[in-house]
Amino acid sequence: MVDVFSGRLLISKDGRSVDPEEALQNKVVGLYFSAGWCSPCRDFTPVLCDFYTELLEETQPPAPFEVVFISSDHSAEEMAGYMHAMHGDWLALPYHDPYKHDLKKKYNITAIPKLVIVKQTGEVITDKGRKQIRDKGLSCFRNWLEGADIFQNFSS
Repeated sequence: MVDVFSGRLLISKDGRSVDPEEALQNKVVGLYFSAGWCSPCRDFTPVLCDFYTELLEETQPPAPFEVVFISSDHSAEEMAGYMHAMHGDWLALPYHDPYKHDLKKKYNITAIPKLVIVKQTGEVITDKGRKQIRDKGLSCFRNWLEGADIFQNFSS
């Protein structure tokens, strides 16, 4: 994952710059392609928030999981509004970073919302993260963890 965002900065929900190497190390990462104007995105975002909160705040130790939002909003202001109104406390690629186009191409994003679950290397574990969370809830995380080759004592 560090490879995917190498040399770039991510931002937190409150606008702080975050070093991806530190924030994403040894974690399963969900690349969340979404936008505030997209109705299915607004339907799924609260579900993802609950999933994220349960994994990170209600398990000890917190699950090795992070979400990085890649925006398809029409402006930086729209992106910020959507993040503040609906998002969990996860990270985002800054709105003006042109790298979002490369990521959409690399992960074959043709429609949103899309949650692509990737390993540290950026290799895809599943591009059906949204469906798996809806269908299986927290239990899908164990499968992602196995696919990510991250060995840690995690039980859900």
